[in-house]
Amino acid sequence: MELPTPEDLRQRRTELDLTQSSLADKAGVSQPLIARIEGGDVDPRLSTLRRIVNALEEAEGSIIRAADLMNGTVVSVAPDDSVRAARDVMLEEGFSQLPVIRDGRPVGIISNSDIRHAQEGEDVGTLPVAEVMRESVMAVEPAATLEEIDTALDHHAAVLVVEGGETVGIVTEADVAAHI
Repeated sequence: MELPTPEDLRQRRTELDLTQSSLADKAGVSQPLIARIEGGDVDPRLSTLRRIVNALEEAEGSIIRAADLMNGTVVSVAPDDSVRAARDVMLEEGFSQLPVIRDGRPVGIISNSDIRHAQEGEDVGTLPVAEVMRESVMAVEPAATLEEIDTALDHHAAVLVVEGGETVGIVTEADVAAHI
């Protein structure tokens, strides 16, 4: 990552018609700090510089957030539903996985591969979803950035978007690819 110079920051700010005060408000820092950074009087901490650059990018509209990518309609199953019912919903909707949600809160995820691996020797269709699902589920706030979502998708099949404890959306690799 190449760090912006004080002149780069000042130029970007003025191109966006932002005052030092408005940039400071967006970045959560003080106006005098912005002035000192732009004047080259102080070297900011990396975390402070990141907040300033993020505020500039957000002003430019270049930051993609979970709220921009997510599907707001979350098709899900409850932990007490049967695995057969979950499989039927996946077939009906054309999904390979479903979030497992109880009272609006994510508790896991169930996929076709979870069902396949559980089928050894018993009628898995009659089991409750809770016995077959994976409890490892990734959740982010609607303001999470594309970078955060990409990192999560490296380790999880889907990312649930949660606001105030309630599931409000879901993001998958397909959603990210469609946006790009």
